[in-house]
Amino acid sequence: MVEDIPKLIFVGIKFSLNVFLATLFAATFLFARFPALKEGETCVNDKSCDSGLQCGACTGNVTVPTRCIRIRPHNPVEKVRGLPFNRYSWLMTHNSFARMGHKSDTGAVLLAPMNQQDSITVQLENGVRGLMLDMYDFEDDIWLCHSFHGRCFNYTAFQPAINVLKEVEAFLEANPTEIITMIIEDYVTTQSGLTKIFKASGLGKFWFPVSRMPNNGSNWPTVDSMIEDNQRLVVFTTKSSKEASEGIAYVWRYVVENQYGSDGMQNGSCPNRAESAAMNTRSRSLVLLNHFPDTPDLTEACKYNSVPLITMMNTCHDAAGKRWPNFVAVDFYKRSDGDGPPAALDFANGQLVCGCNNIDSCRPKMTFGDCDPLEGSPAPAPTIEASTSTTTASTAAGRGFKKGFANSDGQRLRFGWLMGTGLIIFSFSISRCFTM
Repeated sequence: MVEDIPKLIFVGIKFSLNVFLATLFAATFLFARFPALKEGETCVNDKSCDSGLQCGACTGNVTVPTRCIRIRPHNPVEKVRGLPFNRYSWLMTHNSFARMGHKSDTGAVLLAPMNQQDSITVQLENGVRGLMLDMYDFEDDIWLCHSFHGRCFNYTAFQPAINVLKEVEAFLEANPTEIITMIIEDYVTTQSGLTKIFKASGLGKFWFPVSRMPNNGSNWPTVDSMIEDNQRLVVFTTKSSKEASEGIAYVWRYVVENQYGSDGMQNGSCPNRAESAAMNTRSRSLVLLNHFPDTPDLTEACKYNSVPLITMMNTCHDAAGKRWPNFVAVDFYKRSDGDGPPAALDFANGQLVCGCNNIDSCRPKMTFGDCDPLEGSPAPAPTIEASTSTTTASTAAGRGFKKGFANSDGQRLRFGWLMGTGLIIFSFSISRCFTM
């Protein structure tokens, strides 16, 4: 009998290990089955939130829980196609290339403002469809750079422009129904410099020609025709001469925009940028809303990109002759209290596409404005009052957010219970083997 003890111990350990592994498998399977947290639900980190959301809060008040906040606007073309390009609104990033944490390709320490958190590729994946890029002659090439007295230096240069252009090319190649707009703050003096890098990047095959752009305020071609013709890259330059010399559209011949920087963020006022025609000039079909301060601030961006953004959108709607923006340009596009750039874009698209307060209300072949009669224009600035209750919170812009204990803490509790049960069974079985 004594000689059978090792065998019994081995059998007991094997049995206990099988029980433990089965429990671990069940716990992992069940945990994975729980859905990711939805918009407004309390969260711990970005990974706990559903696709298109991030975990955050706009306040330093620790009593206000972090929650899943939307960072990706709805794609209006997926709701209603067939409209002119100027009947849609697109999220645009200011200084899209100036990413936090980026190290200059020159090897120097960057002493330049940072305006975004993500690479160009990630921005595009998150629904950004407009890029503002500053291009300079530098080191016998064209670089993305901030300037100091109009010049690019090692400590203000980010990377060669072709790197970012290749990211855009890869995205357009992989997403054949998407359209991207670029506005180049152009300091390139090399002859045909921009033409050469666009050709070298492979973006030439997506080029939307100047000849198709209306310069009298009429409608643009439809997005369907742009997609069918594979002319899905709209490029503007701030150098007027390059429209004739390189076929790159001079931005203020087609776009009106409000004053950029802090001067353009004053309540109740929406002055035009000096180079732009007046906001209500009808001979320009596209409207650009700039909403970012002179000095980028990751913390303050959360506030700027929330209620003030939508308030300014209403102000500029009136200044632009009752026109909603086709582009909304911001710093740190993912930062808001939940009613930020995605909400602004969804509202603008609702108004442009079907005359409703949200693109979700639009449907193909509907009568323009045939939506909830309670909806009006312009949009009321949404307010958010975060609740400290463990069960509910106030609603904002028609969406409620509540503490997601059942979906977050509950998942951890279930997982822990199953793991604990497995460990208890395992320990108990081992102890039994040694007390037989």
